[in-house]
Amino acid sequence: SAGAGRAASADVAAYALGLGDDSLVLAQRLGDWITRAPELEEDVALGNIALDLLGHARSLLHYAGTHDGRSEDDLAYFRDEPDFRNAWLFEQPNGDFAHTIARQLVASTYLVELYRHLESSTDATLAAIAAKASKEVDYHRDHAIQWTLRLAGGTDESRRRMVRAVEQTWPYVEELFRDDAVVARLADEGVAPLPSSLRDAFDAVIDQVFAEAGLARPEGRTAFVVDGRGREGRHTEHLGPMLAEMQVLARAHPGASW
Repeated sequence: SAGAGRAASADVAAYALGLGDDSLVLAQRLGDWITRAPELEEDVALGNIALDLLGHARSLLHYAGTHDGRSEDDLAYFRDEPDFRNAWLFEQPNGDFAHTIARQLVASTYLVELYRHLESSTDATLAAIAAKASKEVDYHRDHAIQWTLRLAGGTDESRRRMVRAVEQTWPYVEELFRDDAVVARLADEGVAPLPSSLRDAFDAVIDQVFAEAGLARPEGRTAFVVDGRGREGRHTEHLGPMLAEMQVLARAHPGASW
């Protein structure tokens, strides 16, 4: 890819690590639906989305590792929970199918805006990763929108579940758009957009989907916001067990290949 062979700076490596962890953790979550989805077509669809995200994670973690010589496998399998930098949204349990769709709607709408901006990054490697990822997350978002509309407009039960899923997912939105010192420096260099600058476009898409689905944005007591600190390595109780399952084989047989 463009820029291949160039080592990432400390700031770029930290940024790529966070994005890579977002995709890796969400891919692992979505993979849990294989053999469990409501219909065979969804087994395939969610599996394919998970594979796309895993591809993004591999590219981003590989690039992050060029800073200090760690491989993508080192970063995926041999870091402990406090060393992961994903936002809290991505580690939330699948819940029922409506919860997974609500999480996917938020995640993919955010990622579409993020990668669209990253395509014009002054960092050639990030721009190349974003150019490929943009096409894929666009499909992920369309898939989530179609299911949001189906569930919200289906039976009384499917609508009840979709409303509840939106209410329980919404607290994790704000963390995605929080700026920090690293991304502020990268924004000054044209490497990455400020997360806060993506919020208006995200809201516009969500509002349009909610209007079509007859859903309301959570407000009042259902609109609380979690103080997500995933970028600092502080996570919910859900990440540790997931990582243990993901990492157990690699840690039991370090250096093994097949």
